[in-house]
Amino acid sequence: MTPPVSVSLIVNDAIRRVEAKPETPLLYILRNDLSLNGPKYGCGLGECGACAVLVDGRAVRSCTVPLGAVGTRQVTTLEGLSAERSLHPVQRAFIEEAAAQCGYCLNGMIIAIVGLLHRNSDPDESDIREALRHHLCRCGTHMEILAAARRAAVYAKAERASSSASADTTEVSS
Repeated sequence: MTPPVSVSLIVNDAIRRVEAKPETPLLYILRNDLSLNGPKYGCGLGECGACAVLVDGRAVRSCTVPLGAVGTRQVTTLEGLSAERSLHPVQRAFIEEAAAQCGYCLNGMIIAIVGLLHRNSDPDESDIREALRHHLCRCGTHMEILAAARRAAVYAKAERASSSASADTTEVSS
């Protein structure tokens, strides 16, 4: 085992400094040192998805990612998805579709869909199911979760169209 070292992380767009051993799971740092409660400890083996976070926009299981592997990459937790008190479109879709019961798995499901939308801006049903394939929900809200993911994809598409229209308007006025 190596001794603790001082590490700077970029978490939710803020530089955070922690003292820990490089092999410490990122999940422990996020929850215990940075008091972020979005990622949950589920299985500790990377099997259930409750601990998912985004690292440079890609969903990863933070219980299996050692602190030393993160480096200067951007880590985003559920808490970092919202901007200026407004919900992320994926969060909004999950609420509108009543896709939660106990909420334990919800962090991972939302992070998985945000990660999917980062890499595929127009996912179909099979893309959504593949992104959620390794996420476990013990309450049985799978149908609502799939509906929320489909709604989030529609919101993302509308946002892209709106951004594209705004960009076109800016180019014309320049």
